Amino acid sequence: MSHWGFSNEGDSETAACAQFLAALPVAGVAVAVFGASLPETAVCSTDALATRLDELQFDLGEGPRWEAVQSRLPVLLPHVQDRPHPDWPMFGNALLKTDVQALFVFPLVVGALDVGVVELYSHSPDTLGPEERIIALALADRLAWSLLNRILAMNDQTHGDEQDSPLSRREIHQATGMVLVQLGLTATEALMRLRAHAFSHDESVRDVARQVVRRTLVFSD
Repeated sequence: MSHWGFSNEGDSETAACAQFLAALPVAGVAVAVFGASLPETAVCSTDALATRLDELQFDLGEGPRWEAVQSRLPVLLPHVQDRPHPDWPMFGNALLKTDVQALFVFPLVVGALDVGVVELYSHSPDTLGPEERIIALALADRLAWSLLNRILAMNDQTHGDEQDSPLSRREIHQATGMVLVQLGLTATEALMRLRAHAFSHDESVRDVARQVVRRTLVFSD
């Protein structure tokens, strides 16, 4: 499992975990991302145990984080040590050696794209209340968009700048405006849709913009 490749200027990666820790009654947080051209990557963790829980599930290939990824739904386990877990017995046994009593895992998704996962643990066997779940979902949604934006920026850079030109920049701006009208989005959201489509289809943003301008690609809800 590799680690996030950005610099820590402004501690933006640490802040991604800290916001959950500050807003919710949990003891620790870990965030990981993945994508078509990005290996499983650790973004942040608030403590050694949060890191260990994430690494164990990654190494074993089992655990609630994989359930959340596959279902694209939160997995909430307020009494995680009180019952067996036949779907992930090895990780379940590993949990018995810790003082983790509750696990809450939220997938990070943007539309059809899977961005990553945020894992929360508690030393108390207690659940997240309705208001706390709403907060967690809102934080997860905002984090998913933020991380996707950074992933796509990294991915787009890999296509190189040798074909960059004022024309291609104009096409991107023009395509952004067209997607804005098609979906009723803001300019920022429309550009994000262009970049997300490019990422998921292993294309450059310039190529996708050209398709939109030529009307061979139309975005719809």
